[in-house]
Amino acid sequence: MDDLVEARARSVAGDWSAAAELWGRVVEANPVHGTHWWRLAEARVASDDVAGALVAYERVAELGAWDGPATPFPAEVAHRIAQCRARLGDVDGAFDALRSALELGFRDLGVLATDPHLAALRRDERWPLPTARTRADDLDLFAREVKRRAFRHTSFDAEVGRLRQRVDHLSDAELLVELSRLVATLGDGHARVEPPADRADLHLAIPVRLDHFADGVFVTAAAPEHADLLGAEVLACDGVDLDLVLARVEEIVSRDNAYGALAGVMRKLPRTAVLHALGIAEHADRMTLRLRSADGSVAETTVPARPISKEQADARPCPPEWRFLLSPPLPLYLRNVAAPYWYVDQPDDDLLYVQINSVSDDPAEPFDAFVSGLFADLARRAPRRLVVDLRWNEGGNTFLTMPLLHRLIAYAGEIFVVIGRHTLSAAQNLSTLIAHHTPALFVGEPTGSSPNFVGETAPFELPHSRFQVNVSDLYWQTSWPMDHRTWLPPDIYTPPTFAAYARNQDPALDAIRAYPRQTRPSYATRTP
Repeated sequence: MDDLVEARARSVAGDWSAAAELWGRVVEANPVHGTHWWRLAEARVASDDVAGALVAYERVAELGAWDGPATPFPAEVAHRIAQCRARLGDVDGAFDALRSALELGFRDLGVLATDPHLAALRRDERWPLPTARTRADDLDLFAREVKRRAFRHTSFDAEVGRLRQRVDHLSDAELLVELSRLVATLGDGHARVEPPADRADLHLAIPVRLDHFADGVFVTAAAPEHADLLGAEVLACDGVDLDLVLARVEEIVSRDNAYGALAGVMRKLPRTAVLHALGIAEHADRMTLRLRSADGSVAETTVPARPISKEQADARPCPPEWRFLLSPPLPLYLRNVAAPYWYVDQPDDDLLYVQINSVSDDPAEPFDAFVSGLFADLARRAPRRLVVDLRWNEGGNTFLTMPLLHRLIAYAGEIFVVIGRHTLSAAQNLSTLIAHHTPALFVGEPTGSSPNFVGETAPFELPHSRFQVNVSDLYWQTSWPMDHRTWLPPDIYTPPTFAAYARNQDPALDAIRAYPRQTRPSYATRTP
């Protein structure tokens, strides 16, 4: 064990020659531990022992390895083998390993296109990555990568074939829509096709925030020149009834379930370039809305579009410099949505409210430090209830959630978790884990993803159009294998309504406040 401790220390210090020697002794003593072979391979590469690294990487390919979030995928190990073989002059062997890497799902095609160790392979006619010069080339690359990565692609080949017949006759916006329509069939809420940031024409949108409530779609924020639209209900877009518009937009929205689709539809609804390509909007640079005002009067107004970035479109509850429907004091769930995480004591309600909007590390306070401070405060204040609000949390890094989960398991007070259509990805995993391991009660509406789901962000670019495409290649079985629920449902259902929103009310927190005091049950009594 002394060699193992010292080998780790030498690797951390970057003393690669010494590390390679020590890791060699470690694997000699324990040749069945794949992670040790991985460490040996990395040390040998860094000390320029390519032949020795190749032997070690091949053992990793046989045994697998686990070293936390930084653990290499099998495809990455195959890529390292290809590099070593190419550096040793074994071009045929390098091509074999490269093909294996692609078959195993190697993600970053840009790495392969620029890897200096594979330069000789790129000059060979066997090089497997074509250069896309036309739209048809883009479509070929798109089809190959989706099939290589996706878990589901039922009638994908037939749909691609039909698109290929007319791809050269489509506008860029129409191509964007058709590719989005294809990935929307994958059952993958992380899948998407997005235009490059510098294509302002493809980011045209009307500068209003439209939100979907149980009682309709309403304008909740707007650019200053359209502040008079705040609070109006949307009835139609360019003469097309809103229900039909929503159904048409949903056709190009990737989702894990209907609630996730609802969130995606509302993101696309203001995008005039997209709605024009769908045949809904009459013009790409403006849209006429039929609106019903608070007094019941109905009128039409034409709103000019302008380029709106993803960051601006996603800013909640209101993009900077825009006008917001509500006046302070805002309800807690809207008060600090831009913060990754925060909490506040509510002594009058005998509860502590914590909102986690992103599963990420804030440089000013990493998530594990935040969790430690939160539970230290809980120990001092001893409120009866802890409310964890995840309704805006669209994910991040699931590996960061463990400190919070462990603390919640040990927590003796009542736990309530607020969820909703924007609870996705890593936040879905966190919700599922909390449901399995604690007696927490869930409040709100269903999550936008499923207890088990396909999800990962590893985009690739279509070189001709420069569209960014993401298709998930990772399956998260966070619940039991036989858990086929489409979402995590709330125990207390409080769908958002515009009537409550306009009055600065939060039905979810109101329901928690009104809930009878509980005796903490055993989590073992919870069933999926």
